[in-house]
Amino acid sequence: MAHDPISERFAKKQNEKKLTDLSKAARGKDDVAAEEELIKKTEKVPPIKGHEQVDRNAPCPCGSGKKYKKCCGAKA
Repeated sequence: MAHDPISERFAKKQNEKKLTDLSKAARGKDDVAAEEELIKKTEKVPPIKGHEQVDRNAPCPCGSGKKYKKCCGAKA
């Protein structure tokens, strides 16, 4: 097989580009520490719980003004 300097240079450029892209994507210790500090300072929010079962003849909780059975209850 013949020695092909152009393909070798092309492969070398591709490898250099991959390394450059990876180094740009890597996070430093300062970035990680800042993120951890932000997580510690963030207020904890309780999880959202589902609503209780709506009566068929009660107003729809979506605010349309219709009865539940004629609005969102009809979809279920």
